[in-house]
Amino acid sequence: MSVTVRIPTILRTYTGGRAEVGAEGATLGDVIADLEKNHTGIAARVLDDQGRLRRFVNVYVNDDDVRFEQGLQTATPHGAGVSIIPAVAGG
Repeated sequence: MSVTVRIPTILRTYTGGRAEVGAEGATLGDVIADLEKNHTGIAARVLDDQGRLRRFVNVYVNDDDVRFEQGLQTATPHGAGVSIIPAVAGG
């Protein structure tokens, strides 16, 4: 399935500065693998050493937080929007 992935500013060095890129995959895990294939290094910024979503990176498929869905097994239907949003700390 083809989806559009919105890339945060901090990760755009991996996508040649592009704010949105296309990716293929039936699940979020497949989409991240496709992103890594086409934009080497990006998966390490989204996934931890065990291959799970990093604690301080939020990912949405359409408007649904995947942490409350099925994580990396969340379905990514054709035309879906995937948003990667790093947590912001401040004080």
